[in-house]
Amino acid sequence: MKLAIEVMKKSIQEPRNDKSSPKVGAVLVKPDGTVETAYRGELRQGDHAEFTLIERKNRDKILDGSILFVTLEPCAPGARKPPKLSCSERIVNARIKKVFIGIEDPDPKVDRKGIKFLLDNGVEVKMFPPELQKIIREQNKQFIKEAEERAKSIVKEKDYTLTQKENIELSASIDDLSQNAIKNFILKARLNVEINSDKFYRIFNQLGYLEFKNNTFYPTGIGLLLFGKRPQLKYPNALIRATFKTEGRNEDIETFEGPITTLTKQAMNWYKEKISYHLKRTTAERQKIPDYPSEVIREAISNAVVHRDYDIEGAPIYFEINDKMITVKSPGKPVEPINLKDIQLLQAPSLSRNPKIMYAFDQLELVEQRGLGFNTIKQLPVKYNLPLPIITFDEPYLAFKFPRNYDVVKEITDIPTIRELNKNELKGYEWIKLKGEVSKKEYAKHFGYDNKKAQRHLSKMKDLGLLGDNNTPKTSPNYKYVIKI
Repeated sequence: MKLAIEVMKKSIQEPRNDKSSPKVGAVLVKPDGTVETAYRGELRQGDHAEFTLIERKNRDKILDGSILFVTLEPCAPGARKPPKLSCSERIVNARIKKVFIGIEDPDPKVDRKGIKFLLDNGVEVKMFPPELQKIIREQNKQFIKEAEERAKSIVKEKDYTLTQKENIELSASIDDLSQNAIKNFILKARLNVEINSDKFYRIFNQLGYLEFKNNTFYPTGIGLLLFGKRPQLKYPNALIRATFKTEGRNEDIETFEGPITTLTKQAMNWYKEKISYHLKRTTAERQKIPDYPSEVIREAISNAVVHRDYDIEGAPIYFEINDKMITVKSPGKPVEPINLKDIQLLQAPSLSRNPKIMYAFDQLELVEQRGLGFNTIKQLPVKYNLPLPIITFDEPYLAFKFPRNYDVVKEITDIPTIRELNKNELKGYEWIKLKGEVSKKEYAKHFGYDNKKAQRHLSKMKDLGLLGDNNTPKTSPNYKYVIKI
């Protein structure tokens, strides 16, 4: 992956002024162990790195079982004008068995479709980790900005859909859309168009929010979800059901509906009414501080709204508050190729299930910038002295359970050995979860422990099966403890 990034930096910009070409690097590891690289424009202006590697450098070679590392999502079917094949089709035809991808295509019309084509055709796909994705995005900052702008004007080619909601919704009409929601999006996205103008229809068609049929424009499912006055009439699962229950008080149940762009704000207003506060007097003015940080819950709810699977019928988002924990349950298993463990360790690479929805939320400044991942949630132990969430998947729900103190962790965990840790050991274990692996020296320094205490903690966690090691002799200065569960 690091080699692919280094190769990427050699990419040659095409001699044109209308747009920036992406920097892309590719590395091919063949079954015999030989390694070849390519970068965009290496042998001919504009040639994709994958094309150069597969067709120009290895056209006469059998690549069955090879592994490909590429810094940008390979283009999807329909992205190239016939008879040209897309890079994802070339990868499948070459019978490459596994592909590591840096970042998804930044164009919301294309985003994740190359990945889906590979997965649908039996290719194993993995993403680069967040820290390497950050480097790729920084190197391609201008290309990404322009790609998102081009999505508003480029004529749409053959589509490869990710969800049924990308299709036209003939049972709805333009009148079902909220003028205020559309105007807000136009303003925030700097589209500079008037509603119902020719330019408006063209841009919203390119973004996948409207489709033309029978001499009129209809919303797509995504357009209805984003801008519908009440999309729940068509999609009754596209809402949040909230429950507040605390000892000694009656249960309070609320339902939040309307355009999905408004759901997070509605849920957070309700949350602020229900959560307890305490006063902070360390500044000149008294501050009301929530007993559980609202920015963490806001991120969890926003992620649920943007990344949930809207094709699962009868499954709303659940938002539950009680004395022990706060839970956000989102329909849909982790989107391939991300797996549950990536999410449980809060190390999942950036990848959206619903790129067109993500694009709208990003323009409306309702989500954090791509690539920041779970940064706010990771701050819980450090900034707030609170435990990390327990993340589970129970069909069809991905659940984020936020314990309101460390004692609750032991009550709700499904890992019995965690119950044998004391509070300080549990904090240490959670810190290692965020790091992935640590040395005794790093652990001692972070918590201000002497070597003896640090060793006692780490040995106990290893004996309980929570930690492993990096297969280095224990006497080696390179020996590290590695998170296991």
